[in-house]
Amino acid sequence: MTGTGIRLTAPAPGWAIDADVVVVGSGVAGLTTALRCTAAGLRTVVVTKARLDDGSTRWAQGGIAAALGEGDTPEQHLEDTLVAGAGLCDEEAVRTLVTEGPEAVRRLIGTGAHFDTYATGELQLTREGGHHRRRIAHAGGDATGAEISRALVEAVRAAALRTVENALVLDLLTDEHGRTSGVTLHVMGEGQHDGVGAVRAPAVVLATGGMGQVFSATTNPAVSTGDGVALALRAGAEISDLEFVQFHPTVLFLGAGAEGQQPLVSEAVRGEGAHLVDADGVRFMLDQHELAELAPRDIVAKAITRRMREQGVAHMYLDARHFGAEMWESRFPTILAACRSHGIDPVTEPIPVAPAAHYASGGVRTDLRGRTTVPGLYACGEVACTGVHGANRLASNSLLEGLVFAERIAADIAAGPRRPVEHRSPKEGVAGSAPATSLLPLIAPEARAGIQRIMSEGAGVLRSARSLGKAGEALETIFQRALHPDTAQPEDVAEPEDVGLDGKPAVPGVESWETSNLLCVARVLVATALEREETRGSHWREDRPERDDTDWRRHLVVRLMPDRGLAVRRTETAAFPPVSPVGPHLPPAQPSTSHIPPTPPGSRKP
Repeated sequence: MTGTGIRLTAPAPGWAIDADVVVVGSGVAGLTTALRCTAAGLRTVVVTKARLDDGSTRWAQGGIAAALGEGDTPEQHLEDTLVAGAGLCDEEAVRTLVTEGPEAVRRLIGTGAHFDTYATGELQLTREGGHHRRRIAHAGGDATGAEISRALVEAVRAAALRTVENALVLDLLTDEHGRTSGVTLHVMGEGQHDGVGAVRAPAVVLATGGMGQVFSATTNPAVSTGDGVALALRAGAEISDLEFVQFHPTVLFLGAGAEGQQPLVSEAVRGEGAHLVDADGVRFMLDQHELAELAPRDIVAKAITRRMREQGVAHMYLDARHFGAEMWESRFPTILAACRSHGIDPVTEPIPVAPAAHYASGGVRTDLRGRTTVPGLYACGEVACTGVHGANRLASNSLLEGLVFAERIAADIAAGPRRPVEHRSPKEGVAGSAPATSLLPLIAPEARAGIQRIMSEGAGVLRSARSLGKAGEALETIFQRALHPDTAQPEDVAEPEDVGLDGKPAVPGVESWETSNLLCVARVLVATALEREETRGSHWREDRPERDDTDWRRHLVVRLMPDRGLAVRRTETAAFPPVSPVGPHLPPAQPSTSHIPPTPPGSRKP
């Protein structure tokens, strides 16, 4: 049974396979972990939601940051990262990242990743926002993620590593002591396995990527529905800093009503000298920051949003006409093709751009070895909150974080005792899959667009107590109607059609499970954004426009409680608290500053 006693509504597992480690996700974090675990002699299974190369990693354009250039040092990389993180980075975690990063990149090259080099063989390095030096290694001009994904997928296949593709992870399995014993999952379509089953393993590594699909417009692929964070919450793990969602400043503007994954215009375009201009052709970043267009992303996104509001327009422009056709075609072929496919030619005209949801700096809270507060459960990459990013991720640190902490997780698992999991045949039941105390309300797929609209309008780049309160009430309406479908709702809550509901009961399946996960992470994000009464990094409160280091240079830590409410606590200092496992056999978590219970049926949340 999971730590909270809460599970998704799903059939019992009908089949099971055994392993020493199960890695959920196939981006740079997941595949690096899997390869290192396999090399250590651990039976490793990779579970991925689509194909092996369909995660967020392949969409990364700009590159991977590391102190690899002449004159650059880890200390300089550390300083840039701390500045971008706006006072909330864990310095020890950042130091780990920047000191171990260069060798991790070299090992990635040894795995088979080909980065762009000069004729001399020296790496070509570029700059991005927040970096004072050229330290971004790239591949294929602007196809770094695709090249990294290709190299890792080929290495996984060469190692004959066992994979389960097209599989949505559902819930964590635990033994009678509250320790991890595997995951349940649903395999879609034909294959060796089908339907709901389980991978039984004493170590589970979440590398599920982001949750960008919680917003209407995002750079994230369709699979990024917050599944890992939602699973961890149901398992009783702690989530930290989820209010810090980075909105990429320069996403190709496809119209005010555009939804889903939007084309990214890499920060590297600005790193090579592109200018941001407003509707009148004026460069507006020059008086905003010493780095102008290369200021940290939160500053650029806010400046764009402010100027859009001042001029009453829906987008700004990125002007790189001075690059010329040859540079566009050689350095940014992917972006050039994407723009042209939408009728825009960057060689001859400015690119319309606007911010869109891009990266979650917060996530499942871990220590420097990737361990969460649930024994045997690890998290790595965007799903994790290691303390590296603080309130705002420094450009191109994400791929590096995935590499460095994946290696540390694999080393920790390999160094630990080999703990077998209880073996039962599928007919006898899967260990740890006892009936849940309660089920998370299953949300109909029709509510997905409503959740995304609520989040974009109330918890997007611009936030306030009013907008967040309204978003919270609307999300609570969806939650309560699913939890109590036959209970009359008060007149002053949103109508079903206002939040994307049409009265149809939800049926267990991939679309309903994804929508349930989206609602789960949306509730946490809104709760923490409402709690944090200041503006810091990528969290911008219009009603609290100043940064408040006295009261708010702190982290917000959230747990899902057995009553399906949220326990939110503020740390006493800016230091990341130690990761002490929690569970029914261990001491309880520290007292929370607030407990947000689910709204009782027939009443409105205050």
